[in-house]
Amino acid sequence: MAVLDIVKFPDPRLREPTFEVAEITDDIRQLVRDMIDTMYSLNAAGVAAIQVGRLERIFVLDGKCIPGGDDNTPPLVFINPELVETGKGLAVVEEGCLSFPGVFVEVKRPRWAKVRAKNVDGQTVEVDGDALMGRALQHEFDHLSGRLMIDLVGALKKEMIKRKMNRWHAEHDGAAPPPARSAPEIA
Repeated sequence: MAVLDIVKFPDPRLREPTFEVAEITDDIRQLVRDMIDTMYSLNAAGVAAIQVGRLERIFVLDGKCIPGGDDNTPPLVFINPELVETGKGLAVVEEGCLSFPGVFVEVKRPRWAKVRAKNVDGQTVEVDGDALMGRALQHEFDHLSGRLMIDLVGALKKEMIKRKMNRWHAEHDGAAPPPARSAPEIA
């Protein structure tokens, strides 16, 4: 079992462009196993490769995200995912993220999503869901595009998240990270 380190905000690696997996090799299968071990060790609903410092377009979800899923439901693997469709209205629901430890904010997303991807065996799969499943699909897919939950909230919440993360880094790393660069304001 290999538990990988999680990249925390404001680390710029979370914004790096990701690339498609050309071939599902033994190295990719090992990465997927390590991501699943990491997800379960942290009791998370999912994790994207970029969150463990890798740039491959891969994410995994806990099988419990599937409606009716339980501890025996195998995890879902998404390699080179495409967000095919979203809809069924919008919902505002509290989200957390491994890259933002201890931070939970309300995020507005479509209620339902459909993703097409390859599984670890190289077969094309389509997975859709609403509620937790739809939200998890969108959240992990966003990571692969450099989009984070801090990007989906207003200015006041952004500042709150930045302060919480500075505090987290000060307590866990010994020093607050340098402030993240922000875009210049346009008057």
